[in-house]
Amino acid sequence: MMMRALFLVSLSLALAGCSVFEKDAAPANPQMATEFAPAVSTTALGAAGHAPAALDKTSDAEKAAALSAPVASGERALGKAVVALGPPAEAGIWVQSVLISAPGQGRVVAPNGQALAVELRPGSGGALMSLSAYQALGLPLTDLPEMTIYGP
Repeated sequence: MMMRALFLVSLSLALAGCSVFEKDAAPANPQMATEFAPAVSTTALGAAGHAPAALDKTSDAEKAAALSAPVASGERALGKAVVALGPPAEAGIWVQSVLISAPGQGRVVAPNGQALAVELRPGSGGALMSLSAYQALGLPLTDLPEMTIYGP
């Protein structure tokens, strides 16, 4: 009998403690959110975008000449860099990298061994290569190839 009384007392104290926690709980019917993010207007790339060929102002003859340019005497390997597609609106066949200390003429060699004469541009951050250079080398525009860069 004594055990039963202790059990009932402890149970009643435990239940009384639960009501304290219920007061801190969230209300049963919370208000709906009244703030919304502003609407964003977007367009599909095909509707407002440009085809790569429309942005590439370098002629096929200029690309062919860059592909067949002889190796310059005295050139040296500046290093390897993973390149990304540079701003498509910047015309020409160029590469920009921290490996390049001064503007000049040089070449890049793609992972498949194909070489291309390029304008060398000093840069900061990640290396970039022009749209025309990507297309002359036949690289997909979304690739990030590791190019060997040669310069004076």
